[in-house]
Amino acid sequence: MPVYSPPLRDQQFLIHELLGAVDQYKRMPRYKDIDADTMNQVVEEAGKFCAEVLLPINRSGDEEGCTYDAATRSVKAPKGFKEAYQQFREAGWGALAAEEEFGGQALPHLLQIAFYEMQYSTNQAWAMYPGLTIGAYECLLAHGSPEQKALYLPKLVSGQWTGTMCLTEPHCGTDLGMLRTKAEPAFEKHGNGAYQLTGNKIFISSGEHDMAENIVHLVLARLPDAPAGTKGISLFIVPKFLPKGSGEGATVGERNGIYCGGIEHKMGIHGNATCQMVLDGAQGWLVGEPNKGLNAMFVMMNGARLGVGVQGLGINEVAYQNAAAYAKDRIQGRSLSGVKAPDKQADPIIHHADVRKMLLTARAYAEAGRAFAYWVAMMADQQFYGADEEDRKFGADMMALMTPIVKAFMTDNGFLCASQCLQVFGGHGYVREWGMEQFIRDARINMIYEGTNTIQSLDLLGRKVLMDNGAKLKSFGKLVTEFIEDNGTTAEMNEFITPLSDLGDKVTKLTMELGMKAFANQDEAGAAAVDYLRVVGHLVYAYFWAKMAKVALERVKADGDKVDAFYTNKLIVARFYFQRLLPETAYHIRSARSGAKNLMELPVEAF
Repeated sequence: MPVYSPPLRDQQFLIHELLGAVDQYKRMPRYKDIDADTMNQVVEEAGKFCAEVLLPINRSGDEEGCTYDAATRSVKAPKGFKEAYQQFREAGWGALAAEEEFGGQALPHLLQIAFYEMQYSTNQAWAMYPGLTIGAYECLLAHGSPEQKALYLPKLVSGQWTGTMCLTEPHCGTDLGMLRTKAEPAFEKHGNGAYQLTGNKIFISSGEHDMAENIVHLVLARLPDAPAGTKGISLFIVPKFLPKGSGEGATVGERNGIYCGGIEHKMGIHGNATCQMVLDGAQGWLVGEPNKGLNAMFVMMNGARLGVGVQGLGINEVAYQNAAAYAKDRIQGRSLSGVKAPDKQADPIIHHADVRKMLLTARAYAEAGRAFAYWVAMMADQQFYGADEEDRKFGADMMALMTPIVKAFMTDNGFLCASQCLQVFGGHGYVREWGMEQFIRDARINMIYEGTNTIQSLDLLGRKVLMDNGAKLKSFGKLVTEFIEDNGTTAEMNEFITPLSDLGDKVTKLTMELGMKAFANQDEAGAAAVDYLRVVGHLVYAYFWAKMAKVALERVKADGDKVDAFYTNKLIVARFYFQRLLPETAYHIRSARSGAKNLMELPVEAF
């Protein structure tokens, strides 16, 4: 069975030494009472829950999967999932960052993201049930009516009810403008302000299960007089069981007309029910304004995209931990530089250079991804609770710019690293016993759902950069430039500052070039977008690696021979990143500049 140890030392390094989170949060009135001990305690206890409760049921959940009963249209989660969810509820984990008025603890989203990471390392399939519930909570918090908030939010925060988002239809994936699910007014029929929804949804994660007493579906549908395309989409609350009463005292009543018509048999995340949902005259209540549903749903979608990015980080970390442990134990061959274990028939494979390359790749991407994700979590809080309008705008701009990078870059890296860590195991990684093949199967979906990574790339280049003439990118670039100016004359920082500065200049030039080409031919943006996101992702990681290197250098200088090896090791990994991984950007810049012709000129019939 795979092993896992919560990366507490690195988490605390990031929270306190790199990000200075406590001081940053004290500037936000909402979090003025936060302190380091509270943050440490939450992360430590979260790590225990993940390692002791979730990890032991990860492999068994994958092997057993979810069970669908066609007679009752019900789904049973794997053994242990329901019990783990009850422990999750009893400990109040679902309330971590929620508003106090709805039963939440109002703690920073940074702690939520740190908890997410460890959940996804130990049991991605299980973690999706409460993760989607938090997304439904955030959507209704932003767009629900006072009555809807009073009824649903306390139930979602407590975990008594779970949530989903129902977007995809059999003929309609990302292109939501084509969705056909209908919502017709049924006010006289039901007498409760409800609409009647009819249609079919597919790929609905957590759409049916036995872990909670009710499931709150957020469903996109069209009103009878809705305009065509995305401008005619409305959002509805469609609960599995109709609520009886109102507010916190509400209970579940009769079964609503929404049910699971079957579950998908998937490559991975077997422990999460991916459902085909049928709406057969189901009662639903409008959220927000008619035909404005996509704007409301984007609250949940963007939160889900951040969560999926952290899923990539979680898989990356656990795959690395297991591969590193295996490489130190497995003996094969002799080191090219001389025998390292003379008392054994062969040397541990950790002494082979390419094994180290694979391990260091996974470690470098995990540590940079963690720094990036935690900073983005702070931006999520800053956009709502910043001390002034300027702070809030900066937080909102960074959230908009970074969401596609978090989702795509981190999940691409997670899958890449899971694959390389499996390679460390050789043939043993390909069989089920060690658990590595599950990591790859689970990680693969992260590059697909919540908008494929290509769509995220198009979003970054087209909407987030070119549409505002690079204003948001320039705001982040200002952070990079200020860091370079502050540290560019420090000799020991040159090896990090020089390549960071060079890449920053190249991103600026590449952005301008692609913008001009796309103005003449929009296919140029589509042809370059994936390469472009990869380059900008590396700019972000290089910035955080340079900042981490600075902190580590300062500790080495201050502590001398007594320095904690954590800091010297951090510098070694930083150097590996800059020397071995960052050069990838040269290829992607050249690829992006090669244009659309080499992709588009082959006739369709020739494929």
